[in-house]
Amino acid sequence: VRLGGGGGGGTASAVSAGKRTILTTGEGSTTGAPHLANPPTVIVMVGLPARGKTYMSKKLTRYLNWIGMPTKVFNVGEYRREAVKNYSSYDFFKADNESAVKIRQQCALAALRDVESYLTEEGGQVAVFDATNTTRERRDMILDFGSENGFKIFFIESVCDDPSVIATNIMEVKVSCPDYQDCNKTDAMEDFHKRIECYRVHYEPLDPDQYDRSLSFIKVIDVGRRFLVNRIQDHVQSKIVYYLMNIHVQPRVIYLCRHGESMHNLQGRLGGDSGLSPRGRKFSGALSTFVKEQNLTDLKVWTNQMCCSIQTAESLGVPYEQWKALNEIDAGVCEEMTYDEVKEKYPEEFALRDQDKYYYRYPTGESYQDLVQRVEPVIMELERQENVLVICHQAVMRCLLAYFLDKSAEEMPYLKCPLHTVLKLTPIAYGCKVESISLNVEAVNTHRERPEEMKKNSGTLIRRNSVTPLTSPEPNIKKPRIDGLDEPLQELPMSLCTPSHLALAGQVSVSLCEKPSSVQSCVLPVHPLNGTHTCLNCLKA
Repeated sequence: VRLGGGGGGGTASAVSAGKRTILTTGEGSTTGAPHLANPPTVIVMVGLPARGKTYMSKKLTRYLNWIGMPTKVFNVGEYRREAVKNYSSYDFFKADNESAVKIRQQCALAALRDVESYLTEEGGQVAVFDATNTTRERRDMILDFGSENGFKIFFIESVCDDPSVIATNIMEVKVSCPDYQDCNKTDAMEDFHKRIECYRVHYEPLDPDQYDRSLSFIKVIDVGRRFLVNRIQDHVQSKIVYYLMNIHVQPRVIYLCRHGESMHNLQGRLGGDSGLSPRGRKFSGALSTFVKEQNLTDLKVWTNQMCCSIQTAESLGVPYEQWKALNEIDAGVCEEMTYDEVKEKYPEEFALRDQDKYYYRYPTGESYQDLVQRVEPVIMELERQENVLVICHQAVMRCLLAYFLDKSAEEMPYLKCPLHTVLKLTPIAYGCKVESISLNVEAVNTHRERPEEMKKNSGTLIRRNSVTPLTSPEPNIKKPRIDGLDEPLQELPMSLCTPSHLALAGQVSVSLCEKPSSVQSCVLPVHPLNGTHTCLNCLKA
């Protein structure tokens, strides 16, 4: 079976089932899908290269992890780069380059096996299969893979024909990728445009009227100018669609800062609604000067409904918007108490919070997990906006910062957000650049480090207020394993930057089975972890 598209293609043992192909990844037998009340979701990216698929994949993954859905991206291009160390030219992506087609097929299957492992064995809820997936044959194979494993499949197709957008994406992202690390920008641009044409020849867009009308998907057209949504079936897909309809790629800056120092800050008290201290009022004036120096006429100012934040915003002399969702975390029965008072009066609560600060909920109050749910609408609106200054409190600022910097739930409650400091966030290609700007006004330090004993051993929690899984921390980076491609590939003799000519098709070679009649007679190794075997000749998976 030839599978087009993506940083790699895929080939599998298959049996015919009408117009779709049933993928088998074991010893050739198909099994019924497990019946799950809340089956995992596989998000499948679709579209030509340089259409923002990886940008959306990474951004969506960051959002889903932040709201508590463990999510991971499986980029087939990374598997391909692991299998082929020395990229030569766009000839690698030609449909008639048989050796390269086999490699891309193997890479896609390796990625799908890792998707299956992540969703069935590692606690994942959502996997993002990031490849071009430009043919119906490839997408049908993925649908059958999902059906056999009990996964829901949701497609995200990015369609863009604006030459300026494509050129910007290539220049900002593609020419700096590992494929072109030793090439000048002109050669890289030319080669990548030819790579796009290799995919365009066989590109079959999602068809909402006929072939694909029963599928769940969203088409993102011209980086968000228009959308086409088809058959949304659950809350996960609904959240994905809503998020994608709010993000944009326009340049912008987001400023985060806490209110000026309050009287309760000076006294070391939790929560409350006190006014600014003298130093807090001085900071408000410094913040006003800072905002004017940024010379952003379209800057929007958001604050919460608490006294010290409103006083800070008032000093700016510009209109501002109040959000109740930005109010500080509710400390419940511990409101307006110092940490020493909490430890003395509620020693068990004090210990519980140290054990798991993200999930711990103050009696009659809130947890950081509750706070994330509360500020989610703020994140959505921030994604829609351009330049914004958010004036809030420490815990809320940590939640916002964790989203933009892709921090885990374990890290979130300990992010440093000092008083009288502005954090300038500038979204970049696949992340966010952060600058810390002190306005040189002294303030009390309200940061409390994680206790050392908790760093060494978190212990057993006595009480937890939620069963929602912890947001996935940054995964350990593991090199993709390509079964059957473990032997070093023959290096491509020509570099893209060779001035004479580009490498020709067929210059990639891999070891094949000496006796391809069966897995038992194949000389290539079986995967040591899952017992599967894949070979380019016998094509057993």
